[in-house]
Amino acid sequence: MEMARSSVPLIAVLCVSLLPLAAMAVGTPFHIEGCVYCDTCRFGFETIATKYITGAKVRIVCKDRLTLKSEVVGEAVTRRRGRYRVAVTGDRQDQQCVAELVHSPMSNCHVADPGRSTATVILTRSNGAASTRHFANAMGFLQDQPLRSCAALRKHYLADGDVRAI
Repeated sequence: MEMARSSVPLIAVLCVSLLPLAAMAVGTPFHIEGCVYCDTCRFGFETIATKYITGAKVRIVCKDRLTLKSEVVGEAVTRRRGRYRVAVTGDRQDQQCVAELVHSPMSNCHVADPGRSTATVILTRSNGAASTRHFANAMGFLQDQPLRSCAALRKHYLADGDVRAI
């Protein structure tokens, strides 16, 4: 009997302290953040020559694993330094969600890099993540013609040289 009485206050404290977390999980949107760049050297990754794109369009798409039906759950336009933030409401449970490139306003850098055109994002609270702020990998478009300085930059990267010297 003594054991049962001593556990009642503990259960009450746990219920009161966990209630705000449960409420947050239901109504608080996820905030997906990332950036979009122009791969000026066509290397397939960001370099010191990379330009970040203002005004690029990005969307968040989730696909149901059973029906394979896709749904756009958020969209954004990049701001300064190519950064975007998308609010997505609702827990997507075990859906496969990605951030994907839609459009670049740069006429000489508008073809999405096939290897960097999407970024997986996790939109569920069932995995124990407490934060609603999630970061997507950077995504890039390829510049039509690489910059002239890219040849020297490539040599430095391949030689493991100091790229700050360029």
